[in-house]
Amino acid sequence: MLYSVQHNAKFVGAGVTLDLERICPGICACLWGELDVVGVKLRVQTEAVGAFEDIGKVPVDVDQQADSAARKCVMYFGPNHNPALAIAFRNRVVPDAQGAIRLVEGLGEYEATYGYELRGYKAGRTEGDLQRPPTKIAFFSATPQGSGVALMRHALVRFCTELGVNLEWYIPKPNPKAFRITKTNHNILQGVADPEARFDEDKQNLLNEWIGTNAKRYWLKSGGPLAPGGADVIIIDDPQMPALIPIIKKVRPEAKIIYRSHIEVRNDLVDRPGSPQEQVWRWMWNYIKQADVFISHPVDKFVPHDVPLAMVGLMPACTDWLDGLNKPLPEWDLIFYHHDLRNSCNELGMNQLLCPAREYITQIAGFDPSKGIPDVVESYRKLCARVVKDTPEKLPPQLLLCGHGAIDDPDASIVFAETMELLAQPRYSAIAKDVVVMRIGPSDRVLNALMTTAKLVVQLSLREGFEVKVSEALHHGKPVVATRAGGIPLQIQHGKSGFLIDVGDTDAVANHLFDLYTDDDLYAKMSDYAKASVSDEVGTVGNAACWLYLAAKLARGQVLKPNARWIN
Repeated sequence: MLYSVQHNAKFVGAGVTLDLERICPGICACLWGELDVVGVKLRVQTEAVGAFEDIGKVPVDVDQQADSAARKCVMYFGPNHNPALAIAFRNRVVPDAQGAIRLVEGLGEYEATYGYELRGYKAGRTEGDLQRPPTKIAFFSATPQGSGVALMRHALVRFCTELGVNLEWYIPKPNPKAFRITKTNHNILQGVADPEARFDEDKQNLLNEWIGTNAKRYWLKSGGPLAPGGADVIIIDDPQMPALIPIIKKVRPEAKIIYRSHIEVRNDLVDRPGSPQEQVWRWMWNYIKQADVFISHPVDKFVPHDVPLAMVGLMPACTDWLDGLNKPLPEWDLIFYHHDLRNSCNELGMNQLLCPAREYITQIAGFDPSKGIPDVVESYRKLCARVVKDTPEKLPPQLLLCGHGAIDDPDASIVFAETMELLAQPRYSAIAKDVVVMRIGPSDRVLNALMTTAKLVVQLSLREGFEVKVSEALHHGKPVVATRAGGIPLQIQHGKSGFLIDVGDTDAVANHLFDLYTDDDLYAKMSDYAKASVSDEVGTVGNAACWLYLAAKLARGQVLKPNARWIN
């Protein structure tokens, strides 16, 4: 750290030899947690044979070992200085470079994030159930990076590796045409798509062919997760892949299947005969009804009426308190990541985020039609007008709109362009220079830094599942102003950790933001409450306990009927 400060240089990775790891166990996790450096465990040559003299093996100098480790370490990183994504045989996602990268050392670090042993005991007991006899669990989702599903799965696989549970995660080969269709279906089910959008027979056939081709090529062959002797419990973790369920049932009728629905499905529109929502849902339900359990976010209206309540279990989305999105970052690293953002803004000709000279409000979310970005901009305009009028001595905050982009989300570029067009309108000429709109690359720590240094957080979604960014903001001690959409009311305690408003009520948003921005006592009170208000269910350990409980029950042949209750 001293070298970084003196030379204004950021260490992004460190090659750690196996000998050093043996001498100093846990050094990689220490580098990650204390210095924000990704430690990579590497095998380097410690002895060499002379090329010209037959003198046997001679020791390799420590400097040469260090050079070798550094060169090998570079190979694990991409051009944006983030660890490269690793996809193994059969399209299996292998987080943390198949164990070479160590962010966590042992279960003790997870237990420390909860402060008591009950959750660790529960997870350990479930682990034992899964190991007698061994149970194989496989998750299937559409994308390995960028989406909320992908973030959760990286953390879950990492935690289950520490537990010794056989849990693997697979993805299909990307298909841009299929992703365009599945994203439109996503928007249709949420009621935010173009009214003319339809899921016709040609599109249905394309998705079926896409899933079938991937299954035959990667997963059904001998030794694959869907072949005989493969996974015992299979979780379909995306609305993109329900067509995989009948394929599994045909080849592996004994396998247990869980379908997870993580979006808000408009029941009122699904029940309307001939509607686009009814068309999409009928296609999906034809496959999903063959699953053993239907997992939904804990909101009753998210479950279409034709899903039998006996097969419905409720489980929120989760986040990980030890990964790059949520771990505490040293002050120097916060400055570095803001500098990184400023460089990106310069490259695009975007306005600069002037933190720490000016405070800012942020909505960290994908550029999606359901995220209510126009409402965020309008609320910000009203806030600035009131700050100028009522507290002229105080400079209005800036607004930052940013988020990751998933590879299966073709809407992001469209919504980004629409946001820039909105800000170019005369109505927003007074605030346009103070709004920063950025699509952030796959760097969790940049988003962490932006959340850490933000003054206030908003989440003005029109439709929402269970937005973990709200829980992450509360974990960072940020009062959140959010809409009563989807599962957000389950995360915020109105008037204590934040404020809940009706969708589209930009006046209420501006008023609450003004109160929090100008009343330091109110802000401090709500910030302290927010930090302590996040429940265990939205952390990796709590979420893993739910999944492993389901897997243990199903693997033993038990008929599981959650009856629309929480899985915990």
